[in-house]
Amino acid sequence: MTTFAAVRLVAAREIRVKLRDKTFLISTLFFLLFAAGSAILPALLAGGPTTVAVSTAADADALRQAGLDVRPVADDATAERLVRDGDVDAAVVAGPRVLALDERPDDVVRALSTEPPVRLLDPDALDPLAAFLVPFAFAMTFFFTSQLFGVQIAQSVTEEKQTRIVEILVAAVPVRALLAGKVIAGGVLALGQIALIVAVALTGMRIADGGGGILPLLGPALGWFVPFFVIGFVMLAALWAVAGALASRQEDIAGVSMPVQLAVMLPFFAVLFLNDNPLAMRILSYVPFSAPTAMPLRLFTGDAAGWEPVLSLLVLLAATAGCLAVGARLYEGALLRTNGRVTLRRAWRDREPIG
Repeated sequence: MTTFAAVRLVAAREIRVKLRDKTFLISTLFFLLFAAGSAILPALLAGGPTTVAVSTAADADALRQAGLDVRPVADDATAERLVRDGDVDAAVVAGPRVLALDERPDDVVRALSTEPPVRLLDPDALDPLAAFLVPFAFAMTFFFTSQLFGVQIAQSVTEEKQTRIVEILVAAVPVRALLAGKVIAGGVLALGQIALIVAVALTGMRIADGGGGILPLLGPALGWFVPFFVIGFVMLAALWAVAGALASRQEDIAGVSMPVQLAVMLPFFAVLFLNDNPLAMRILSYVPFSAPTAMPLRLFTGDAAGWEPVLSLLVLLAATAGCLAVGARLYEGALLRTNGRVTLRRAWRDREPIG
């Protein structure tokens, strides 16, 4: 069996096992429902446009242009009766005067007012809510995905060691093919889950705001986020696999994987708390563990030059290649040692010439 065939066999097996895992399927469904709800519910809870009863055609035109739901009526008395009965939110009668039951309808008043000309000094400025939500979304996506699938990779490796199935596996396929298959399977599943979540969220946002608003700004950032996400996930998946190989029992994974968890958590909080600091974000854009979230975010805010994502991606590629090389050696040195927890030094020094 060639190495490529062995990698494909291992990856296919890992994917089949995970797709039959109820926990994975339920978590995917939960994330999809959460993404759909986050995009659509705010618009639904906000309700439809204000309904206004109007007795004059001139006022009706101004209200329609403001996006309000206009109900033409025959006279002022009918308009007032509709407001009192709760059939409309407000009414515009002769004067003009605005009638409402218990709350001032500011959107109706604005529609009837003559606004002075407005000149925007910074028309490209981001909405404050978007400036908060987008960094949070990028950071949360990469953090939770790398944590969730990374832990599963580590648990899978440790389980195979604990049950000694790994001895049968390495007799059939090279150790590095086993590592590559697990990393590729985790990457495919993670990318597939993220693609579904993004598709559902974008569809919900398009339904909610008609395709305008923040969507055009997100396009370039999302386009760059995909390669950053894939390469960054491969780097972390290799480290999670090493953590699983160093442990001999499931109970040991938390302690062994602490350096990997810190490598994921610290950049996550750094991007969240420093996203409004240009210098800090520029530095984080070239740190391999934070680049998958920091660089797409800078592209979203327009703070990154055109050459910067290319350079950042090359730095991330180099770091990933180094992690794969070191990880493969440690993985080989620890995988078949089942007599207790294996140290990094022993795994590096006593690597078995297998696979």
